Amino acid sequence: MKFYCLKCKKEYPLNGLDYKCECGGLFRLKKGNEEKVDIEISLGEVRTPIIMKEIEGVKLHLKFDYLMPTGSFKDRGALVLINALKQLGITEIVEDSSGNAGASIAAYCAAAKIKCNIYIPENTSEGKIKQIKAYGARVIRIPGTRDDTANRVLEAARNIYYASHVYNPLFFEGTKTIAYEIYEQIGVPDFIFSPVGNGTMLLGIYLGFSEIGKLPRIIGIQSGNCCPVYNKFYGKEDMEVRSTLAEGIAVKKPARIDEIIDAVKESEGDMVKVTEDEINEFYKLLGRMGIYVEQTAAAVIAGAVKYCKENSIAENMVKVAPLTGTGLKK
Repeated sequence: MKFYCLKCKKEYPLNGLDYKCECGGLFRLKKGNEEKVDIEISLGEVRTPIIMKEIEGVKLHLKFDYLMPTGSFKDRGALVLINALKQLGITEIVEDSSGNAGASIAAYCAAAKIKCNIYIPENTSEGKIKQIKAYGARVIRIPGTRDDTANRVLEAARNIYYASHVYNPLFFEGTKTIAYEIYEQIGVPDFIFSPVGNGTMLLGIYLGFSEIGKLPRIIGIQSGNCCPVYNKFYGKEDMEVRSTLAEGIAVKKPARIDEIIDAVKESEGDMVKVTEDEINEFYKLLGRMGIYVEQTAAAVIAGAVKYCKENSIAENMVKVAPLTGTGLKK
């Protein structure tokens, strides 16, 4: 297995310090059909259930991905990434995160006995910080936005391996497993709704279903307070980013924005933005259904219901909405 640049096709080793090509292009994973990462380190991952629910008249298959070991779907990516790094002999990593990815990578690093340094925005919820620290990781809080945090980690990445859930293709090799699980459980759905920040779930969905051989229509969901992908998808001017309840997707400049848009368009999908009031409304509604998730996950349900109603999506169309993170981290 190797990394290769999407722009110039230059190849790089998996264990190098380069996180993107010298030409500026981002990496993708090159591997043979039989090549895979051997899973030796596990925290008890499960095949997460899918449950049908009718929400405000819209029938959705909810994929309970917050039931992973650290409470978010990011465990899919961390499982594969950290197992690969352990096998490559990496002994220390840095990562930047708004919370869930940092917690996942910190947990798997602890299990693999890899030294872990997590850079987080200073406004990250205390529950997530407490969780990251519990795994023995060093936490570095950065003033400013999620993008300020991403910029600061690059300084450390000059000398320490950057186990990025955004730049490192090994992470997407893990998140794509959600597509295989959905396929095994209900087949290829007509629509799948995904939160969009850096695109780790959406691109995983795209890669997985591409390998399966059939794409559902992928609908990306963003908060109206931070919606750079929505704006570029529709050719709108970037607006000033404001704080949002959906902190897990509050990314002003997604590194893989063009890949995200290409994936949505290839699937004949769409982008939807939701308001803060809508996020809060569906957060409370899910709670009253016995489902306690973070607001980022509630944003996906708000977007799914909104899209289905506005586009008169037929009741018999199969629609999947992953619930990405537990509400227990606040």
